[in-house]
Amino acid sequence: MTDQVNYFQGNVAVDDRGMLQFCNDFDMSAVKRFYVVSNHQSQFVRAWHAHKIERKFAYVGSGSALFCIVQIDDWEKPDPNLKVQRQTLSDAQPGVLEIPGGFAHGFKTLVPGTKVIFFSSSTLQESAEDDLRYPYDYWNPWSIVPR
Repeated sequence: MTDQVNYFQGNVAVDDRGMLQFCNDFDMSAVKRFYVVSNHQSQFVRAWHAHKIERKFAYVGSGSALFCIVQIDDWEKPDPNLKVQRQTLSDAQPGVLEIPGGFAHGFKTLVPGTKVIFFSSSTLQESAEDDLRYPYDYWNPWSIVPR
């Protein structure tokens, strides 16, 4: 198990038959289940969801999303000034974001039709026993940073 957020870069192969998106460095041996999340509109925020033990892996199957991740210092009353890590995932540049236990995460869809696939290291029952939630704006990194 890791105690840091990891990103596994994927790639795309295109030929006369079409396109293949892949992430060969992502080891799925810890995965027990998966689910797909889509929002009813873009720019929608789903946050904050935390687990002490469960690891999650996020992959954007279509569209793009801004993911934000915070390492929790106190489960009852986390510091609202904790550092927030940001990572944008997109179907145009495949990759898998690993969110280890001990972190809270959330995401904001950036374009219509975005679908996020989450892979989990826990069964649904294990996850329910290790589920913590904080208000979506407890940490508020959701504005887009101009470049």
